[in-house]
Amino acid sequence: MSTQATADADLNGPEPDLKRVMGPKLLLLFIVGDILGAGVYAVTGKIAGEVGGMAWLPFLVAFFVATLTAFSYLELVTKYPQAAGAALYTHKAFGIHFVTFLVAFTVVCSGITSASTSSGLLASNLLIGLDEIFGSVPTGSTASLIVALLFMGLLAAINLRGVGESVKFNVVLTLVEMTALAIVIAIGFLAIGRGDADLSRVTVFESPSDKGMFAAVTVATAIAFFSMVGFEDSVNMVEETKEPEKIFPRTMLTGLGIAVVIYMLVAVSVVAVIPPGDILSPENPDAGVLLDVVRVGAPDIPIDKLFPFLTVFAVANTALINMLMASRLIYGMAHQDVLPRSLGRVLPGRRSPWAAIAFTTVLALALITLVSTQSDSTIVGALSGTTGLLLLVVFSVVNVACLVLRRDPTPSRFRAPTAIPVIGAVACAFLVGPWARNEADYVQYKIAGGLLVLGIVLWALTWMTNRGVRAKKTGFRDIEHLE
Repeated sequence: MSTQATADADLNGPEPDLKRVMGPKLLLLFIVGDILGAGVYAVTGKIAGEVGGMAWLPFLVAFFVATLTAFSYLELVTKYPQAAGAALYTHKAFGIHFVTFLVAFTVVCSGITSASTSSGLLASNLLIGLDEIFGSVPTGSTASLIVALLFMGLLAAINLRGVGESVKFNVVLTLVEMTALAIVIAIGFLAIGRGDADLSRVTVFESPSDKGMFAAVTVATAIAFFSMVGFEDSVNMVEETKEPEKIFPRTMLTGLGIAVVIYMLVAVSVVAVIPPGDILSPENPDAGVLLDVVRVGAPDIPIDKLFPFLTVFAVANTALINMLMASRLIYGMAHQDVLPRSLGRVLPGRRSPWAAIAFTTVLALALITLVSTQSDSTIVGALSGTTGLLLLVVFSVVNVACLVLRRDPTPSRFRAPTAIPVIGAVACAFLVGPWARNEADYVQYKIAGGLLVLGIVLWALTWMTNRGVRAKKTGFRDIEHLE
C-alpha cells in the first residue's frame, strides 16, 4: 500500500475526514509533551529513594519496556490508521465485546487517575508558589486537597465549554515543560561544576528496605513507568497526521528517546544535589523533589519562586487532556450502548457531553478525597502508581493483540520483529505483579480493582436494560469511531 493511498483512504465513510495538519515536527512535540507531563515531577524522588544514586537506571529500564510496546503500537497504527487505539486493536484481535469494553474502560480509568495525580501535584506547587510570593499561605495536606478538588472542578467547567485540544497550544505548554526540566538539569550541573554537588553518587546503589538490586530496580521501574506513558496517546492523532505510515515510527521512537535522556539527566541532577537522606523526605512530598533541587542547587538565584508556577503549567495541560479523553470515551461507549445511555447526554447549546464529564469528574473527586483521607500514601504516590498499573495491563493486551493480528492480511508498513511484542507482553505483565511494588503501594490494586468493578457493574446494568427493554444485544456497533 502506498503512502498516498493511505493518506487518501476513506476512513470515516460518509462522515467528513479530519484535516491532516500534523507534520513530523508538530507530532514530535505532541509526543514529547504528552510523555513529559507530570511524570518526572511526581516520581523522581521516590525512585531515588528505592535505588539510591542509580535513580537513572529505572528510567532507562522503563524506557526499554515502553519502547517494546511502542513497536507494537506502531505496527498496529500503520495497519489500522483509525483513532480508537487499544480498544480497536483488542476488538480486531479477539472480537469479544466485553474484553474490548474492559480495555476501553481501563484506559478511561488511567486517564482519571493520571489527571488526579496531576491535580495533587499542581495543588502543592501552586500553594508553595503563592506562599513564596505572598507569605502565610497554608501549604498543608488539607489546603492541597481543597485546591486539588477545586482544580478538578475547573477542568470540568473548561470541558463543559467544549474546549478541544489545540496542537499549537500543546506546543507552547511542551516548551514550558521542557524549560522547567532544563532549569533543573542546568542547576544540577552548575552545582556539580562548582563543587557543591557529588556526581559520584550516581553509581551508588542503596536500598533503604534492604532489597537486592534486581528487586529494588523492579519496584523503581514500576514507579518510573508512569513517567514514560503518553506515547500511546499519539495514535489518536493518526487521522490528523500527514503521511502517518512514513513519519509515525521514526517520530514516536525519537520522542521516547528525547524523554528518557531528559529524565536521566534530571535523575542525575537530583542525586548529585540532594543529600541521600533528604531525597525521600522533600520539603513538600506532593510537590516533588525537583523543587528542592532548585532551592538547594541555586540558593542565591530566586528561581525557586518561579519554578512552582512552571510546574503548574507543565502538569495542567496533562490533566485537561486526560479528562477530555476520559469523558469522550465514556460518551462514546454510552453512545454505542455498552454503558448506560444516560451517560451519553449532551448540553443542547454547546453539545459537550455533560453527563460523561460529570461522571468522570465525580470519580476523580472521590479518588482524590479517599486517597488523601483514607490512605497512608500521598495523592501523587498512590494515583501515579495506579495509572502505571492500569496502563501496564493495557500494554500487555496490545502486545498480544499485535501478535494475533498478524493473521489479518491487511498490510502494515511497519513490522516489529516477533520477539519484541513477546518480550513486551511478558515485561509489562511482570511489572503488574505485587513483586514490583512495596507493601504500602498495594492500595493501587484496590483503587484499580474498585474502578474496574464499577465499570463491570455499569456494563451489567446496560446489558440487562438492552436485553429486557430494548430486546437487543450489548456490543460495540462502530469501534473505529469510539473516540
